[in-house]
Amino acid sequence: MVGPGKPSGLSFSQSHLLPQEEMLETAKKSSRLVIGIPKESGKHENRVSLTPEAVELLVNNKHEVIIESGAGEGASYSDNDYSECGGMIVDNASKVFQSDLILKVAPPVPKEINMLRGSQVLFSSLHIASQDEKYFRELSKRKITGIAFESIKDKYDRFPVVRTMSEIAGTTSVLLASEYLSNFHQGKGVLLGGITGITPTEVVILGAGTAAEFAARAALGLGASVKIFDNSVHKLRRLQNYMGQRLHTSVFHPRVLLKALKSADVVIGAVHMVDEGPRYYITEDMVKQMKKGSVIVDISIDQGGCVETSERRDLGNPVVIKHGILHYAVSNIPARVARTASIALSNVFTPLLLNIGDSGSLLKYLHEDQGLRKGVYLFNGILTNRFIGSRFGIMSKNIDLLLAAF
Repeated sequence: MVGPGKPSGLSFSQSHLLPQEEMLETAKKSSRLVIGIPKESGKHENRVSLTPEAVELLVNNKHEVIIESGAGEGASYSDNDYSECGGMIVDNASKVFQSDLILKVAPPVPKEINMLRGSQVLFSSLHIASQDEKYFRELSKRKITGIAFESIKDKYDRFPVVRTMSEIAGTTSVLLASEYLSNFHQGKGVLLGGITGITPTEVVILGAGTAAEFAARAALGLGASVKIFDNSVHKLRRLQNYMGQRLHTSVFHPRVLLKALKSADVVIGAVHMVDEGPRYYITEDMVKQMKKGSVIVDISIDQGGCVETSERRDLGNPVVIKHGILHYAVSNIPARVARTASIALSNVFTPLLLNIGDSGSLLKYLHEDQGLRKGVYLFNGILTNRFIGSRFGIMSKNIDLLLAAF
């Protein structure tokens, strides 16, 4: 006799033991993704979201990857590189935009939005500072699920795309400053860094995040004297610990900052701009008091810029001179080193796409991955980003509540 509360695969009925069905866990049913990689329409956007090696891995896992001819040229990847790895090369961009999941670097332009068939998934950067209400209305009309690169979080609660691009932008910003200090670019002919017997160049960095950290590493590696400003003492202390050496650090104070700017050869603006706080950390009046021939690299320009005299430019014409100071303000600095940046992007998206396929659908994976949910700004055409909604007067809904309905 089977006593109450005792585990058993049998049931007790009228003194007879009857076998019961045993509930076994079934494996998740994976799905086949059709991924489209369009050629970037921006003149100076050289990055591509997936490398040929990543395409090969996805194809080997039964997914289909459709690539527009020339999509990888800016990163020195040929069509042949992709086709040999199993990618399908097409000349017609509209065919790429018919894919179930579209992966591109820059946000789609109106012409590309018009090619979308609807009810698709769009992975791209958002660049909210350069968007308008119409952009979101058009995507919403087509019931697009939009996921912003810069808002995706990983299991460590970090922003993997932002971090990798910030590492590249921070390091590259110092190399750019070194280039524009030289006579070749009408600079004052100063070697960024220092050699024996000559006072090292002074680099001022605004911000204490990832881009600032890598800018500081590059500048220190060249022998420059580095001063870092940020409003957060915690971030400054953390950066000191990461660097493993003492740095000149300070919270933002107009007089202290101005004193540093007057002797600076290079200024790197790497502040993560937020709604509160000053619109510009360096005013035009401060710029006027800097040494002539100095260089400002405003990495924050994609968020509006942290230097009042900064002017958004592109890689084809990146510099403007104001008050005798060279200003470099390009929103896609990593595109200067497109192959490195493309590999970095691919390292983030390849495992993510594989996980989506293994889970059975994006919908199922959104239930599982809270970090990916953070990147969703449109879900089946419904705006889920409250900040975008308040900025453009569009009603938004909570993504968690929407997913609960499915």
